[in-house]
Amino acid sequence: MQQTLISSYCFILLAFCSKVLAEIQNTCKEFKCGHHGPAIKFPFSRRGNHPDPHCEYPGFLVSCNEKHQPILELPIPVKLPIKSIDYKTQQIQLYDPENCLLVKLLKVLNKSISPFHYSKDQMTDITLFNCSAGDRELTYIDPIPCYSGPGYQIYSVSSYENIEDLPLLSCTKMHNLSSVPYNSYRPEILYLEWSEPNCGPCEAQGKNCGLKNNGTKSIEIECVLRKKRGAKTMLVATGSTLGSLALILLAAAAYHVYSSDRKEKENQLKIERFLDDYKALKPSRYSYADIKRITNDFKDKLGQGAYGTVYKGKLSSECFVAVKVLNSTKGNGEEFVIEVGTMGHIHHVNVVRLVGFCADGFRRALVYDFLPNGSLQDFISSADNNNSFLGWDKLQDIALGIAKGIEYLHQGCDQRILHFDIKPHNVCSTITSPQRFLILVWPSCVPRIKA
Repeated sequence: MQQTLISSYCFILLAFCSKVLAEIQNTCKEFKCGHHGPAIKFPFSRRGNHPDPHCEYPGFLVSCNEKHQPILELPIPVKLPIKSIDYKTQQIQLYDPENCLLVKLLKVLNKSISPFHYSKDQMTDITLFNCSAGDRELTYIDPIPCYSGPGYQIYSVSSYENIEDLPLLSCTKMHNLSSVPYNSYRPEILYLEWSEPNCGPCEAQGKNCGLKNNGTKSIEIECVLRKKRGAKTMLVATGSTLGSLALILLAAAAYHVYSSDRKEKENQLKIERFLDDYKALKPSRYSYADIKRITNDFKDKLGQGAYGTVYKGKLSSECFVAVKVLNSTKGNGEEFVIEVGTMGHIHHVNVVRLVGFCADGFRRALVYDFLPNGSLQDFISSADNNNSFLGWDKLQDIALGIAKGIEYLHQGCDQRILHFDIKPHNVCSTITSPQRFLILVWPSCVPRIKA
């Protein structure tokens, strides 16, 4: 039976190798506009340089200018060179050599760039201010390149920042811009993405992508093997075939070992699952773009305090979180590090868990488990509960839950913590029945006790 199995494998492999040699001939050629430019391949094609229709996908034409720069032919008057292309994530970076990207984009924002779309991670809301040139108080606010005139300079401020804390008293607000593809850290870079054709699976398999050569003008794609350059292609394919045959013989011999060792594999799988669960106990770090995606661009506001604003977020279809975006004017970097390091080690049934944090430049946020029943303050102050009494048993359960949480903070965790802000606002309710109340530990409420 083992010999029959090996013969079947050999037949399948030979058929596969024949298909490999046929696919190699259908691979579209890569090209560059200069020696140091990005490698350009399907679905992109060079204007007037691809007679094979198998390699031309509509809307992905690239031309080379006199400076040997690749230019993406977009259906807008703005012409931007290509900086890089990521074929796995299907993202392309364009740049403006004149560093006037925002000024140029404002003229074409409402025009279609199909088949491309702006990257969601780059989209932001900004407010433009007209300020006097030479104002020393504005040195740490980035001006918009190529957007100024005699005696004045235009500055952009994120709409999520607290404008009252910025030195803009001598400036004039121009207008707000929503969903602008602009990043103040890299103002000359534009990120575009495409969804069709979807060549990501082909790239993940180490293959190229191309149009199906079925005699029609359809835009259906297929995966093809990467073409090997030079006269060694056939030798490589033949060597791969012989090597694969040898590997099949070894695999057949190893099959029996694998069957007898199945239990050990299952034990290893249990260990891996445990390690994944253990890793999940540690708070994760998120970028500011992740925070925007988790909160759906800060759509659902839950509340606001002295240290920041709380938004409802979603990590997955079943996992909701509460995200507190901290005010940039409160605290310093050292205090933030100590707070995150301390709260990240808190794991108790009566204390809300810190899921993750964000420290992206001056933007900082904390991500906690979301408790949908709200706080004890919400229940006490609700109009529906003015004339209702929780009952002594329930009040005792709440007091015991709070006491257990405080006892853990004082004695149970590695770094002892004093919580100076125990109040109904910071006592939250779970959705379980009977209700379980948890202490919420916000930043700047956890002074450390030095040993």
